[in-house]
Amino acid sequence: MSFARAWFLIILLLLVSPLFGVILANAVGYHEPLDLAAELLNKPDLTEDINWTPFLDYSVPGVPSEIGYIISGFIGITLILSLGTLLRKIVTKGRLD
Repeated sequence: MSFARAWFLIILLLLVSPLFGVILANAVGYHEPLDLAAELLNKPDLTEDINWTPFLDYSVPGVPSEIGYIISGFIGITLILSLGTLLRKIVTKGRLD
């Protein structure tokens, strides 16, 4: 697969992700399994108390949840690709060519 096709697929999946992660999840009433297990065990919801990220539930404050989902995905993809690029540079500098 060429890089252009890979980028196209990544962008397409990023744009379609709110359909599955927000719209259809809300339509069928999906809840995270760990949240359901905590509810069954009468454990308190500490999400608001121990929130270490500004992107709670893949949302961005002030924008619709569908757009926030895309922005969160873009940030995640950027971080992963940046880390991969950095590691690749570190590894290739250590090689004897």
